[in-house]
Amino acid sequence: MMSPASRQFPSPGSPMPRRFFLLLFPALLPGMAGAQEVTNAPAIFVDGIPFTIEISAASEAEAPYRIEAAGGRILAEGTLAAGGSEVVGDLLLTGRNDLPLRVILGPESREVSAPFIPGWFSLLPPLVAILLALLLKEVVISLLAGVWLGALAISGFNPLAASWRVVDEFVVPALGDTGGQTQIVVFSLLLGGMVGVITRNGGTRGIVNLVVRWATTRKRGKLAVWGAGLAIFFDDYANTLIVGNAMRPITDRLRISREKLAYLVDSTAAPVAALVPISTWVGYQISLIQDGLQIAADQPGTSPEAAASLLAASPFTVFLHTIPYLFYPLLALFLVFLTSWMNRDFGAMAAAENRAASGGGLFRPGATLAADTSDQILDPDAGTPERWPNAALPVLTVVIVVLAGLYTTGRASTGAGASLMDIFGAADPFVTLLWGSFAGCAVAFILSLGERILTLQQTVHAWISGMRAMLPAIVILVLAWSLGSVTEIVGTAPYLSQLLNERLPLALLPAIVFVTAAAISFATGTSWGTMAILLPVVIPLTVSLGGGVDFDGGTHYSILLGAISSVLAGAIFGDHCSPISDTTVLSSMAAGCDHVDHVRTQLPYAVTVAAITVPLGDVATGYGLPNWVALAAGAFLLYALVRWLGTPVPEDALPAPTEIDRPAPAG
Repeated sequence: MMSPASRQFPSPGSPMPRRFFLLLFPALLPGMAGAQEVTNAPAIFVDGIPFTIEISAASEAEAPYRIEAAGGRILAEGTLAAGGSEVVGDLLLTGRNDLPLRVILGPESREVSAPFIPGWFSLLPPLVAILLALLLKEVVISLLAGVWLGALAISGFNPLAASWRVVDEFVVPALGDTGGQTQIVVFSLLLGGMVGVITRNGGTRGIVNLVVRWATTRKRGKLAVWGAGLAIFFDDYANTLIVGNAMRPITDRLRISREKLAYLVDSTAAPVAALVPISTWVGYQISLIQDGLQIAADQPGTSPEAAASLLAASPFTVFLHTIPYLFYPLLALFLVFLTSWMNRDFGAMAAAENRAASGGGLFRPGATLAADTSDQILDPDAGTPERWPNAALPVLTVVIVVLAGLYTTGRASTGAGASLMDIFGAADPFVTLLWGSFAGCAVAFILSLGERILTLQQTVHAWISGMRAMLPAIVILVLAWSLGSVTEIVGTAPYLSQLLNERLPLALLPAIVFVTAAAISFATGTSWGTMAILLPVVIPLTVSLGGGVDFDGGTHYSILLGAISSVLAGAIFGDHCSPISDTTVLSSMAAGCDHVDHVRTQLPYAVTVAAITVPLGDVATGYGLPNWVALAAGAFLLYALVRWLGTPVPEDALPAPTEIDRPAPAG
């Protein structure tokens, strides 16, 4: 579900992909200091992808400027105001021979050059990473290979220089990005530390003993995970990490496979956050919809009546109207419920569940767990009281502090009189996640020490051990972010968008948008970035084709709603399928599952839902089928599929209610 920074999305309102901003680097070119400066130039030129250059000057008088290709072809020209700067966009090279560029400002000129790559190369880094991960079942090496390929292009195809760029240009910035990514790392470490303490003080076993009084079967255990995922609706990151870590001891005891737990967590978190009007997703989605409506109203060819209708529309109301058209998230949640309630699975997941149920291990022999959950240092000492409040209170503290923080930071941004939806939409989710996880650690410390269950040294040791268990997933997460930066630099998203974005019949537009969004999200690993790229393009495109001009609810409005919802739904679907998605990595980490095994077992379920929603939801509603009919039919088809093709998971041979299974060691 790729912070504003941690989810790697471009600035809302950027007219993507026609004015795609490649990764920019500050470059003071040789010459007279302060006379002329190219402050933003591409780190790499991609064939067929427009780029941007920013020019500034310290001159006290306005001066004409011109940007020329190597052969003298003029790419852009204009006049720069005295002492000002200007962003020159929509520049396009016809080939490698256009380099170096020459930026002429008044009597001075500067050269701008960078490596040039063909458009197809922009697909290689994510594709290589994904294919290697699936083939080798080793995600760290696979991600490193993808990042190295991007660094190779940036360094002018110098293999040695590319190796250095992997670290200094990608890994370090990904880990040090305080716009959201650093916060996610610290939040994950703190939450892991809290889990370590409540495990050592016996609280986790107390929770297990309490829940198993109701969750006496695998069916009930899986439904409990699903219900917990629905309850923590306010943020997908918090949902994933809290539910996965809290429910893992319970599902382990019930011999529910780690692959199944990762699926339950992953396929609940983002869909719930995207559907509920009070979540950290809403403000971002509304801002993108508003930008898209503004661009559509301003574009040439939009009639005054249509422009007035677009500008008068409430972005939040439009978002609410898209919810019944979010076929993939709605039916994905329903499939999670079905497979849990019916206790049936198919494909690779059925094999994993039968392996776990038969005592063959909670995870595949030889699996590389994203988080190390086998550390016996965290086991409670003999005679440790198993009190469930010692685990429940720290977890509830995290939830309450995060919710209170979301309200506080959102209200500070919106001011008095704002609606609850606006407040949550304007909140800062990353600082509040830090507050919540730190508060949870503090409560866990206080309970452990106050009840004299652990000494101070034991508590600190358990806290550090819990953090250490999160390190494998953090390595994967940082590399996934690094690969996201690579895809941004080499223009993966705009290249895919140009390949797939063709003029089509209006009724088919939602389906094509879904496929486009899914492809971009899968290749880049970021649902938020996909939304930022496509919504400012899809809304004007839909309007230009005749959609969205009757906001009183006519057929054309339903096409617009379908197109907008297809961006959101396709982005989530691609995110669910992508092994380089940060939310997919977090799900593997929270569940203590092998990351490749999680992707491999979840993929058939995600594809099944998409295969039903595209023809029945996106296409059929485009031709007039009511959305509620599409949802009902889709739900019935999923039920029939699970009922007739799903393999029942045996419920016998469960351990005694007070036992907690320890997973078989890898290898």
